[in-house]
Amino acid sequence: DQTVAAQRAAVEKKVGAAAWAAANALQGPADFSQDPTLAEKLKPFADLTPQEIRVLPAAIQFNVPTITCEKLDQRPPGSVKDGKQQAVACESGQVKNLLDIAKVEGTDVADADGVMDQTSGQWVVSLDFTGDGQSKWTNLTREAFTNEGGACDASALGENGTGKCRVAVVLDNLIISSPEIKGVLTGDSQITGSFNSASANELASQLRYGALPLTFQQQESQNITATLGTEHLRAGLLAAGIGMLLVIIYAFFYYRLLGSVIFLSLVLSAALVFGALVLLGRQIGFTLTLAGIAGFIVSLGVAADSFVIYFERLKDEIRDGRSPRSAVPRAWVRARRTIISANAISIMAAVVLYLVSVGTVQGFAFALGLATILDLVVVFLFRHPIMTMFARTPAFLSPRVSGLGRALQSRDEDETPTGKTRVKEA
Repeated sequence: DQTVAAQRAAVEKKVGAAAWAAANALQGPADFSQDPTLAEKLKPFADLTPQEIRVLPAAIQFNVPTITCEKLDQRPPGSVKDGKQQAVACESGQVKNLLDIAKVEGTDVADADGVMDQTSGQWVVSLDFTGDGQSKWTNLTREAFTNEGGACDASALGENGTGKCRVAVVLDNLIISSPEIKGVLTGDSQITGSFNSASANELASQLRYGALPLTFQQQESQNITATLGTEHLRAGLLAAGIGMLLVIIYAFFYYRLLGSVIFLSLVLSAALVFGALVLLGRQIGFTLTLAGIAGFIVSLGVAADSFVIYFERLKDEIRDGRSPRSAVPRAWVRARRTIISANAISIMAAVVLYLVSVGTVQGFAFALGLATILDLVVVFLFRHPIMTMFARTPAFLSPRVSGLGRALQSRDEDETPTGKTRVKEA
């Protein structure tokens, strides 16, 4: 790359010929105790910025002590991205590692999940590879165990001369995990360690993010205090409450008695969502975020759609000359298919969004899918039964009270002079 070559030439000129020659002559990490003059020769490298360090050869980045992990960690995004070249990355911001060429890349990982191992009872990260990725992973583990007795050959990975077979997982120039290879692995693998639910799922998310062949450059970041985060969360819950209140007000204004069905259904849905959040929080450590609240708010629209479909179908049946009592089950049968189809599409969209996204977008998709499923439960187990019960009450037959005013008036206008009702064919 001509740009990198030009930048490297500029850095060479900045540090000087003597420092550049001394750095290139190093066969390993410089030991200033063995050669006191070496510290003075390599001193100019301490003045390099992270942007300048990124263009240095990997051997110089690793061998020069004045190139610290602090500066390596601050290199621009994408500094470690060419899997065909050696690279340098730090682990925990303290230990520099010289990494061999990448034998397995992020795009070779099909999926990663934090799961509870049923045998050990410990949290682990389960890795699934693509077809080609599985072959690469098997070859890598076999290369690490080249000795006949199955002992680990440290030279296979060339990581800092530690004498252990470790594979470095690099994301955004940092080593986020360095698990030890314990054997030749021919199938899906697991990363074990001192994980809990949060840390296992965090690493799994990072591995899924690394499977995207993309590099993102951060333009802006903002840290907020815990107090401000709580205020944002409260604001999100307030927005959800206002949204639900507006739906209920409109329901009573437009549907009157039928608005009580909407109100009770939304209250029941809210109770089920709250119970699900409590259960998920205790079992898998699920935390409600602003994105999750947004998903629940959007689900209010999905729930409102199912009400409109049912009630408008009910009005159509009454306009066709049927009594409210007989119109309820018939409207339910005809509206049910549309409600199921609409909710199924929302659930599938949430599943796809959850699988292909990471971070807060996953939280939005999970909340939307959960709320939509619970809405279906409420539709089948509560809404239709209570409508059947209301159909037997005198208030349901009153145009002013039931919310079916125009439909009932239209039906009455279709009655014949003999008092009989003309039933239109649906």
